[in-house]
Amino acid sequence: MPGSTNTLLIEGSFEELSDELAHYIDEIRKRQGDAGASLQADITPILEQGQKDEALKKLVTSSAVLNTAPEKEFIAAYNLLVHLVRQSPNLDKFLPKICQNLSAPITSSPLNGPGLALSVLTTIFNILPADNDTRYHVFMAVLRVVRGSSSFDALKSQLKNMDLWIEQWETDEEDQRKLYLSIAEVAEEASEDEQAYLYLLRALRTISAEEASSDEARLLSIRALKAALLHSSHFDFQDLTALDSIQALRKSDAVHFELLEIFNAELLDDYNDFTDEHDGWIEEQGLDTSVLYRKMRLLTLASLAASTQSRSLPYQQISRALQVPSEDVEMWVIDVVRAGLVEGKLSQLNQTFLIHRSTYRVFGEKQWTEVQGRLDTWRSSLEGVLGVVRQEREKVIREKERELKELESRINSGGSGAGMGAAGARRPPREIDMGAD
Repeated sequence: MPGSTNTLLIEGSFEELSDELAHYIDEIRKRQGDAGASLQADITPILEQGQKDEALKKLVTSSAVLNTAPEKEFIAAYNLLVHLVRQSPNLDKFLPKICQNLSAPITSSPLNGPGLALSVLTTIFNILPADNDTRYHVFMAVLRVVRGSSSFDALKSQLKNMDLWIEQWETDEEDQRKLYLSIAEVAEEASEDEQAYLYLLRALRTISAEEASSDEARLLSIRALKAALLHSSHFDFQDLTALDSIQALRKSDAVHFELLEIFNAELLDDYNDFTDEHDGWIEEQGLDTSVLYRKMRLLTLASLAASTQSRSLPYQQISRALQVPSEDVEMWVIDVVRAGLVEGKLSQLNQTFLIHRSTYRVFGEKQWTEVQGRLDTWRSSLEGVLGVVRQEREKVIREKERELKELESRINSGGSGAGMGAAGARRPPREIDMGAD
């Protein structure tokens, strides 16, 4: 489904092409044993009177039979119908019925039918102007075909254009929600959990604060909450807690909200207390206990790593916090690193996990206090380092000053001796009397 607008070229006048399509539909009906009135005969007088929209109405109403057209003729027949409909000023009146037909099974080609339908729908989508809101309804038909044929890959590459399309179509929040939910359902059936959750969350964000307590908002919020809990790689729940509809669960579904708060900020002990207090509730909600326990252990280890001041976690401490045997600690540390929650290095010799980087799950007063304590520790360490550096600097300066004084003293002593020697050397030689007489 390219973003550019395409052109559909078919030769012939409106009347000629309408007559040709009506004749083709009559032929299909005859092959199926339908001896009803002739569509061609029905629209001929209408066309002679110049009533194009009335003729189109009859053609579009009868077009469902094109789904039984031979595979090699299917696209050409529908393209002809689309070409005729484009010539009407009431395009929006006819396209929904065509999209409805294409969303239905293509009985003449069960195997290739979805591909044929998507080809025609793509043509319709691309011949419409970019800002024509009818594209919205065509895209919804595309989603129905994709969902029925499990062909999410054909759609996935186009989702990057969604924000632009919605802006161009000036879609209201209710229609946006329908669109996002449709994409989420298609993605979910294709086991694309990341995409499914993303569009489910986007659907939730279209709910205003005034609608946050509605039944629709409540059901959608619970659905999103469960999806987030069961998603294997989703660990940050603040994208949910920031939503008004999720906060509304605090009153309408307090147990659901309590569970969300535990996964958002609490530890494994708190989760165990929850399951003890609400025995059997997790299973009743269709949640997988093994998935939740695994996620809760990873989150607990992440919190443990973020809160430790020494940046070093003994295996024994991890074992107690995660309630697992000591021999399993390394496996859980590797899993939490793979999940991107913590970075560090295992020391088997010292039986410790050395933490290089960790991230707080939530950031509140407690976390600010921990950060302040850590900064105070770093400041004290830096002051100690600066003190040592300052002492060494002063020591070096004193040593250089001492060496400089010694050098000056040696130069002065050596200079005096050299002067006297020079003076003696300049003394005139003594005269020798050879006794000439």
